[in-house]
Amino acid sequence: MKFQWSLLFGLLFALMIALFAVYNVGAVPVDYVFGTAEWPLILVILGSALLGALLSGSVAIYRSFFLSRKVKNLEKELGKREASIGVLQTELDAQQENRISGAGDLVIVKDENKTI
Repeated sequence: MKFQWSLLFGLLFALMIALFAVYNVGAVPVDYVFGTAEWPLILVILGSALLGALLSGSVAIYRSFFLSRKVKNLEKELGKREASIGVLQTELDAQQENRISGAGDLVIVKDENKTI
């Protein structure tokens, strides 16, 4: 549903830009670093909109790629930690079983180093 709304707003925005560009067809001077040229305003508007869309799209793709790599690394680290927790839990269970089975045996230790 979110994609549909985004698509609808994108189409409306593109329609507004196209209408704006069609009503502005006069030639305008475009200054470059190395010179000046006369371009129809419709091409300047559409070119600017296209360049902005390409720039924002490439930034979004880069960010998506970076975040997906980060998610993969975090999932890998989570798997390692879960395995470590499983091993430690097994060792803890084994130690608790040893305590329970050895609880019946009472061990008395005398301290021979104690001076009276």
